[in-house]
Amino acid sequence: MAAVLFDFSGTLFRIESTESWLRAVLAEADVLLPEPELIRAARDLETAGALPGGAFPSGRLPDAVAAVWDIRDKSAELHRAAYTGLSRQVPLPDPALHDALYDRHMTPAAWQPYPDTAEVLGALRERGVAVGVVSNIGWDLRPIFRDHGLDPYVGAYVLSYEHGIQKPDPRLFATACEALGTDPRDALMVGDDRRADGGAAALGCGVHFVDHLPVSRRPDSLRPVLDLIR
Repeated sequence: MAAVLFDFSGTLFRIESTESWLRAVLAEADVLLPEPELIRAARDLETAGALPGGAFPSGRLPDAVAAVWDIRDKSAELHRAAYTGLSRQVPLPDPALHDALYDRHMTPAAWQPYPDTAEVLGALRERGVAVGVVSNIGWDLRPIFRDHGLDPYVGAYVLSYEHGIQKPDPRLFATACEALGTDPRDALMVGDDRRADGGAAALGCGVHFVDHLPVSRRPDSLRPVLDLIR
């Protein structure tokens, strides 16, 4: 393999918990909620699927969200509209908190790399294997990689909202391979979504899946990638 393409959320990084997300925003806004209300609001936000990179919505989508849900990663505007629409199903003390929640999830503090992310990316660089990040997302994740010291390992970022194309569309993977100067047949796609990330197989890429688990429960799922590229 000449290149490895990685998904972002649930593959290299994991978003913080919904409770942590809400606590951080309330603290930043200097808004106090009684603990039982805070816990209830966090639970309701999780049920609504309001945290990007977190749990999917478990109930019926609001009409406005349903209209854009399947294409939410094609633009920054659609992504924000979808997730703030979900958040607004949950009453909060100040309506401005819904946009603050969305803004929080785009910060480096909201994301944590999996324990073996740096090790695997570093080993790939030592072996001369190119690395790309291919993500369905509505915002620029590059600052996350820079803040966590992982940007030097990445040769190309191919983000759906910048191209108006979402995985599993093969064109997104083809764009990444072209940016890395790699034939798709010499590339491996690593992700946690069998439908979205599995789209790379249409180009002839190898595909390897990992489980979308909390960081504490997935210490070494990326290490098998190093065996696959030998």
